[in-house]
Amino acid sequence: MKRNILFLAVMGLSFVVGRATKSDSQHSNVAPRYINNDGRSDDLPYSNSVLAGDTLYLAGAIGIDPLTNRPPDSLREEIEIIMDGMKARLERVGMSMDDLVSVQVFCPDLSLYEDFNDVYRTYFKDHFPTRAFIGSGPLLRGGHFEINGIAVKALDK
Repeated sequence: MKRNILFLAVMGLSFVVGRATKSDSQHSNVAPRYINNDGRSDDLPYSNSVLAGDTLYLAGAIGIDPLTNRPPDSLREEIEIIMDGMKARLERVGMSMDDLVSVQVFCPDLSLYEDFNDVYRTYFKDHFPTRAFIGSGPLLRGGHFEINGIAVKALDK
């Protein structure tokens, strides 16, 4: 039994190492592309997204009404602002919500978990990315949610 487990562990490690090496060679000659939202007027020290090879890293975003610079009164609308923004950033580089592989959601009030899920699930067709829903301290501008993510462009697209 121990021998079989060791064999599987070694085989799994070989697979992971082989995949990492292949992936590294694909990205080695590709400079990251730093992408900011259209019309962004602040000079804060971050990029809205960074594309490195076939991987897009999405900075955290909160659902702010552009007219008031505050979250809308409706939680659903706040979540839709965030998710629509995430969708737009993905589409800008030829990806979709189904290319997301990992998402983190920060929320100061964990009782909003189900409210969040009711809206979140409508943005995906076939599967959901891995996700952490993390209790946090207060968020910028009084937001109820901040979401960041990682997407990988499917090779068969």
